Formats: sequence, structure tokens, C-alpha cells
Amino acid sequence: MTRDTKPHRLSHWAALLQRLSGMALALFLPLHFLALGLALNGEAALDGFLTWTDTPLVKLAEAGLVGLLSLHFVGGIRLLMIEFLSWRTWEKNLISIALGVTLFFVVSFLLNVFS
Repeated sequence: MTRDTKPHRLSHWAALLQRLSGMALALFLPLHFLALGLALNGEAALDGFLTWTDTPLVKLAEAGLVGLLSLHFVGGIRLLMIEFLSWRTWEKNLISIALGVTLFFVVSFLLNVFS
């Protein structure tokens, strides 16, 4: 009897993306703390940092951050649903929904920033 391993591989990719997005978000935290620290150093330091964040490259990086946040969030919800609701047969659909929601948030953010 052969087993279809595609959904199984897909769930491994979803779990890997969940972990990688969490690690990338953890790497972002020092930059976030730097911005908060600049606010404590005075208005001029924070204004200089905020001027730098208005560049298009930083805006694209922010879109990546929104993507990581939403991917990590919906991936966590997917895991909770699998854990507590026993919907293992729907796992492939949950992964697709998670990626669709992530794409929605990223595109919405980009449209808001660049419009």
C-alpha cells in the first residue's frame, strides 16, 4: 500500500516556515529595541532614524516583516487547530489558507505604503 506523502511533506514545509519566521522575527528585535532606545536619546535622534525609515528599501523590508509576522501568526493558528481540533485531513487546506492570509496582509501593507 502506497501512502500519499505530499500532504506530509507540505506540513513539514509549513512547520519549517513557522520556525524560520519565528527566528527571523527574533533577529529583528534588536533593531526594534534600537529604535526605542533612540526615542530615549532625544527627539533629534529619533527623527533621524524615522527619516531613514521613509526610504523605499526600508518600506519593502517592513513589508517582509509584516509577511513574517502574519506567516508566524497564521502558522501558529494552524498548529493550534491541528492540535486541539484534530483536523489532520484538512491540514493541506489550512496551510493554503495560512499562506493566503499572509499574502493578503503583505499586499495590503504594500498598497497602504506605496499608494
